[in-house]
Amino acid sequence: MTKASPSSPGIAKTRRTFHIIASRFNAQYVDGLIDHVTKELRVLAPHSAILVHRVPGSFEIPVVAREIAIQNKADVIIACGVILQGETDHAQNLSRSVTDALQRIAIERGVPVINVVLSFDNENQARARCLENKINRGTEAARAAVEIANVLSELHNNQGAAVSKPPRENG
Repeated sequence: MTKASPSSPGIAKTRRTFHIIASRFNAQYVDGLIDHVTKELRVLAPHSAILVHRVPGSFEIPVVAREIAIQNKADVIIACGVILQGETDHAQNLSRSVTDALQRIAIERGVPVINVVLSFDNENQARARCLENKINRGTEAARAAVEIANVLSELHNNQGAAVSKPPRENG
């Protein structure tokens, strides 16, 4: 994981709707992600609606994301969960399953899903990335959410505009 945080996309002037779907499992760390996501969204998109939906665990996040995407009620969905590695492969399998499902929902439904369902080897890693400020993944997720919402809005607003193509090379 990178130690550098992405830069801020600037303050959005448009009203957006952000849905955060968060696991109750490993609540201390997930709550830290939610706090950082909402704090950053309030700064970057002050006129936006932020809705939080709690689910039992990370495995349940995709079904709620899919329902929100089907209802077309979100500009961006932010999925928050923390998976800690145990003694079996369960954490890796869970992480892959959730990641694949979230990506499939985003592509099939055309609604960006910011995946902040994080897998960690230990609680020290979780603490550093979910509770502290230096490399907080919640802050990064909020920045990514605002940026992708801006990009998609720009694409939708310029739908009828001519698109310039790069010159073709001869040969």
